[in-house]
This record gives sequence, structure tokens and C-alpha cells, in this order.
Amino acid sequence: MFGLCSNSHSIHNTLSNFCLSASSNFRLSQVFKAFTAYRVILWTLVAFGVAAATRAGLSFPLNDMNPTVIGILGALTVLSALLHIKIPQINLRMTFSDAVVMLAFLLYGIEAGIFVAILEAGLSSLSARLNGNKMPIENYFLNASIAAISAFLSATVAQLVFGSIPSFAANSNLRMFAALITALAVLQFMSASVLTAVMLSLQHHRNFVKIWYRDCLSSSAIYAASAAGAGLAYFAITQFDLGAVVFGALIVGLVFVSHRIFVANTAENETQLESTKREQEVVESKVRQLHDTLKNQENVAKSLRESNEKYRHAAFHDSLTNLPNRENFVETLRGHFEKTNRTEGDSFAVLYLDLNRFKTINDSLGHAIGDQLIMFVAERLTELIGENDLVARFAGDEFGIILSSIPDLQHSQGFADRVKQRLQEPFLIDGRQVFTSVSIGIAGNHERYTKAEEVLRDADIAMYHAKETGTPCVVFDQAMHSRAVNLLQLETDLRAAIKKNELVAHFQPIVGLQSLELVGFEALIRWNHPKRGLVPPGEFIPIAEETGLIIPITLWMLFHSCRQLAIWNRKFSNQRGLILSVNLSGKHFEDPNLVRHVSQVICETTVDPISLKLELTESAIMNNADSAIQMLRQLRNLGVQLSIDDFGTGYSSLSYLHKFPIDTLKVDRSFVGSMEEASENGEIVKTVVGLAKALRMNVVAEGIETIHQLHQLRILGCEYGQGFLFSKAVPIEEAELMIEDRFRWKNILPDPTAMKAIQNGDSGLLDLGDSI
Repeated sequence: MFGLCSNSHSIHNTLSNFCLSASSNFRLSQVFKAFTAYRVILWTLVAFGVAAATRAGLSFPLNDMNPTVIGILGALTVLSALLHIKIPQINLRMTFSDAVVMLAFLLYGIEAGIFVAILEAGLSSLSARLNGNKMPIENYFLNASIAAISAFLSATVAQLVFGSIPSFAANSNLRMFAALITALAVLQFMSASVLTAVMLSLQHHRNFVKIWYRDCLSSSAIYAASAAGAGLAYFAITQFDLGAVVFGALIVGLVFVSHRIFVANTAENETQLESTKREQEVVESKVRQLHDTLKNQENVAKSLRESNEKYRHAAFHDSLTNLPNRENFVETLRGHFEKTNRTEGDSFAVLYLDLNRFKTINDSLGHAIGDQLIMFVAERLTELIGENDLVARFAGDEFGIILSSIPDLQHSQGFADRVKQRLQEPFLIDGRQVFTSVSIGIAGNHERYTKAEEVLRDADIAMYHAKETGTPCVVFDQAMHSRAVNLLQLETDLRAAIKKNELVAHFQPIVGLQSLELVGFEALIRWNHPKRGLVPPGEFIPIAEETGLIIPITLWMLFHSCRQLAIWNRKFSNQRGLILSVNLSGKHFEDPNLVRHVSQVICETTVDPISLKLELTESAIMNNADSAIQMLRQLRNLGVQLSIDDFGTGYSSLSYLHKFPIDTLKVDRSFVGSMEEASENGEIVKTVVGLAKALRMNVVAEGIETIHQLHQLRILGCEYGQGFLFSKAVPIEEAELMIEDRFRWKNILPDPTAMKAIQNGDSGLLDLGDSI
């Protein structure tokens, strides 16, 4: 009595489902344009369906029908279209539509069956549309046509085999009746499934056999069940009272409806269960995510702790040696300082170490060797300290050591001696022996200190004092601090002096020794301090060299001296031009902007460059002789003259000296001043004069203070000289008086009798150094 079908009320509605799916992705016109063959066959089937329906309508056996039976068939047809049960968890719905069609065949023949099939297909499509399954209008005609054609074909073939279906059913035995309804089920299944599979294969360009096997074959069992249901209904109508049949139909309907409600409730419960299951899965997923998040946060926290430890280690340790750095050292020193303040008799000492000649090692052997040397020094210092002591690397070649719980400063001095001896031992680096030494400053805790940093400061001051004096180890005393404070104040005042124009230029005359005529000046800087008066260059030039102020000071001196020379050349234009010598520091000579600075000064002051002579020390040129040659040539191309100052005090290579574009050698005052006392110094001056003549240079002797020195230099052939015998460095006004009287030293030499005494060595009475 009931039929089962896959995905639909009947097998031909499988096509409706496919068409609905396609319509969601394509417009109907696009589908039809894409499948021309499908459209032709569709309308062909519709035409056959209309023909079958027309034939059934024209030959419908209305007079032979029992009204009650017709009513039952109509009711069953409507119910079969409207009532169906979807079986949960499988893709099948239960209905009895095909059983009603077969029942119509058995009772009233082909026409009734076709009519019932068309009616059921139309009502099923309408029911589907009311339930929200919207499909193209053509599919309504197609469904009804396939229902009509499959009913017509199956009934016609059965009638050819069995004769009139109603007659055969009424007069056959049970076995033959079973054969009839089986044939009807098979024929109806084959015709409907084949037509549906053909349409689907044309519509979707897929294999017919695969579509029939996958989407239609499963409905064969449903048709078998429908045939059994139709047979039982036929026997009930023909063999029993119609009232009993109706009553039985009502009972079956109630059971059907109850089962449908049960199935619906089951489906709803399954839906709720599925929803609960999905919610549970969501909760479990969120729990897993939370667990993963907590785990990730734990990993992140662990990574942060490790990173913080690494950063803290990096922040308080030297990257090269892995020793504590200055910050770490100061923190530890503060701890010792506080402990000492709490505990009487507990003392400590701070040692500040600086390697000697480390820059030379770096420059000559390379920074890689220098870094290895630093690491080896760190290892040796670590070996020397005690368990409670600390060694740290501050920067470059500077180290610090804290000696804790020492009895007195003598203990720290003894430790410093061991450090000195250990570091004097050679270091073997890349197969090369490298030697260094160390300067050490020591400061111990004292009641005058209020902060730990003050102890480190004084150890630093003591170390610099050790470097200046060439002493390996120096213990800090208060006088060093006072000197350091004075130097710092001097540096501060010097910076202000440049801005406040407190610097002045003095000029020391340079005299031709044969003619005793003024030929020029050497410009020497002085500092007119507002409180201390005139400060000599020996006090502030070293500070300027150390702080880098020497470059702006030199530029100031160069500009003002050249401007004054240009003024003198215009003012005394009737006299022979003067030569002005200006000193350049070693740091300024290393400045790549030096040539540009000199050229700019020449242009701004309009001085004749041939009258400007730049003096450089021997050591400044020889620090890097090859690059010095290039720099000297660039300066020479500006038109200026070049002079080597303090010649003989440094180390000069003759192989380089003749390559330097030098005009003048200046003999250092130390050789000139001791010519009367040491004959070897006289020989040095003689050698320098001879070397200069051989290299076609002129010679200027510095520091001439006595007539005897002047006479000896004249005999040696030295062209020019300067010193207190002629004049000290004087302000501009006094220098102009010398320019006006250029031969003022003409009468400085004694008469011939005195000159003979000088030659015999009795020069003491003629020493005019004190009178100048």
C-alpha cells in the first residue's frame, strides 16, 4: 500500500530535484541554450504526455466505475501526493503514489491509471512548490508527461501480455495475479527510470548508465512494495464490504499519520541532538582553543622570561669578553660602598686599568688582533682576582677591578704590581707575539666619599696621572682631584673663550742670520683669560688637543694671522714682503677638510699664499707618511710654503723626507740651546743644516738666546733664526715697530775683539739672554 522513492515522491521527480539545483546556478535561458538536445527531447516528451492524457480522457470508462471506488481512488491520489514520510538518517521518503496508479490499472484499466498518474504528478509538484521547492515551469509539464508516458507504456505492455488488465485481475488465480502486478511494477519502474535518467544525462552531460545506477536503481524495491500494496488494496475492495474497506483505510490513514508524526518528532529530536552535538563540538573546540591559547601564552611568557634574562645579561655584560660592564661594575661598587658604611673596618679598593699602546696595536695589526688581545687580557685579569672580587671591561682597552675586604691600600698596590707583571708577559696571537703594558690608578674607600661613583672617578683620575707621568701605578691623592677640577674648569673656560673672542695672536720675529734683517713672523696663540690674565699656550693647547678644540682654535689662528699679514702687506707695501708661519696641529693635519679650510682662509683674507708658511711637527707627518705626502702636495698646490717644526726630535725616514714637498726645516730649540754645552748637539745642528742644503731646503733655528749660538749658527750656514736673543712673541703694535725697523738687530754683534773671545770659548760675558 505504500511506496518508497529516492529523493522525491516518485522516480520522475528525481529530475525535478536536478533541475532545481541547476536553476540555482544558471538562469533558465542559459540552461536551455546550453542543452539544445535536452530541450528538444523535453518538449517531445511533453507532447507524448499530452497525447497519452488526451487518449485517456477520451476513452475513460466513466460508466463502468463505481462512484464509491472512484471516491476512494481520488482520495488516495490526493493523499499520496500530499502525504509522505521522510525516513530519518537515509535519503528516502515513504509514499503510496505508485500503489494508487497500479490500483487504478487493476480496477479500471489503462485510462484510469494514466489519469491517476498525471493527477498525482501534478499534485506532487504543487506540494513541492508549496513547501518552498521552486523549479522552472517546464518541469511541471515534464513530470506529468513522464508519469503519463511511463503509465501508458507499462500498462500497454502488460495488456499485450495479459490482455485486459481489469479482466485478468478479476479472473486469475493468486499466482497469475502476482505475475500481473509484478510485471506492472517492473514495467513502470523501467519506463520511468529510463526516461528520467535520459533527461538527466542530457541536462548535465553525464553518463546515462552511471546516473541510472546511482539515482534510479534504488527505487526498484519501492515499486515492488507499491505493487504489493496495490494488490492488497485490490483484494480488499473486490472481496470485502466497502464500508470495511473505508474503515480499514481510515485505520491505515491514522496509522500513517501517527507514524508521520512519530517520524517528524524523531527527525526533530535528531535535529536537536545534532544541534546539541554541534554546540558540544563548538564548546570542545573553544576549550581546545583556550587550552592552546593558554599553552601559547605560557610559551610566550617563558620566551619573555628567557629574553629578559638575555637582555639583562646583555645590558650588564660586555659582548666581547662576557665580563661585567661599567653599569654592572657601578652597581656592585654601590653594594660595597653601602656595606662599608654599615661595617667598620671593612674596606675595598678600586683599580682603573688602561692598556698602553693599544691604539698602535689596533692600527698596525688590525682590530681583529686587538679584540683577541682584549679577550686574553680579560682572561689573565680574571685569573688574578679573588672569589669576592670583580673585574669588568668598561670600553675599548679600559678595565676596572674591585678588591673587596682588603686590609689597606698597600695590599691593592701589591695586587697592581702582580697585574703589571702578568700583563707584561707576551701574548701569542695568530702565531705572533704581542706585547703591552698597563697604567693603573687606585682609589680606596674614604670617609670623604658620599657616593660609589666618586671612588671610580678618582681611580680614573689616578690612572690618567699614571699615563701622563709614565708611572705604572698611581694611588689617588686629593691634589690630583684639584688638578682635574682645574683642568675641567680650564676646558670649560676655553670653550667659552672661542665664542667670546678671548684668544689673541702674538708674533715672534724670524731673522735672517747673515743680514740680521726681519724676514717674517711665527704666529703664536695666547689666551687673554678674564681672571688669570695672559695664559701661555703650554697650559691650554694640550687640553685643546685632547678635547678636539684644537681644530677650531687653529682655524681661528689661521684666519686672524692671515688677515693681519694682508693688512701689513698693504700698510708696508714699500718694503719687501713678509713670511708668516702658522702652526698646524697633528689632529688638524688628519682632518680631510684641512685643504678646503686653508683655501677658504686664503680667499677670505686675500693674503698672498706664497707669503704663508704652514708648520707641521715631524711626528704628525710621519704617523702616516704615504697619506701625508698626498695632503702636503694638495696644500702645496694652493701656493703656500711648508715647514717641518721641531725637526730632530721625532723619527724621520730619509726615504720619505726627500719625497715630502717641504721648503723649510726648523731645528728644535733643545739642540740649539745646548750647542755650547754638548758638542754632539752642535754636530746634530750641523747635520740638519747639511741635510737641508742637500735637499734644497732652508733652515730656521729656534730658541736662539746667546751671541755665541748666533755666531755658531752663522758659521754652520743656517739661514734663519728666532729666539729671545731677538725678541719674544709680541702683540701686533710691537710687531709693527719691528717691521718699520727691519734691521734693528744690525748692531747686536760685538766688535772683532769680542768675536775672537767668542771663538776661544769665553762667551759667558756676552750672554745677552737675560737682558732680552
